[in-house]
Amino acid sequence: MSYLYLAIAIIAEVIATSALKASNEFTNLIPSVIVIIGYGVSFYFMMLVLRTLPLGITYAIWSGVGIVFVAIIGTFLYKQTPDLPAIIGMGLIISGVVIIHLFSKNITH
Repeated sequence: MSYLYLAIAIIAEVIATSALKASNEFTNLIPSVIVIIGYGVSFYFMMLVLRTLPLGITYAIWSGVGIVFVAIIGTFLYKQTPDLPAIIGMGLIISGVVIIHLFSKNITH
């Protein structure tokens, strides 16, 4: 269940973060509400994950995967295409998440 909760937390965080730009500094109501609800849902499900996974591992996966997904959404929604160094960096982030998942003794496999 922990990974399902973590996936929900990541999706909610990505939605909230992606809506930040559309909120126009919280002057647009609908995107602002999406930001607030999205972060609330994200933190709630991340709290559930922390029952079984260590904080550092949970946060590394949550933030790392979130960064990559937000960058992908930013490319399509806001036409903010990352350059080659950014793409390489995000590849390293994903590599780190995979290494944590495959080899860390702090998580159950």
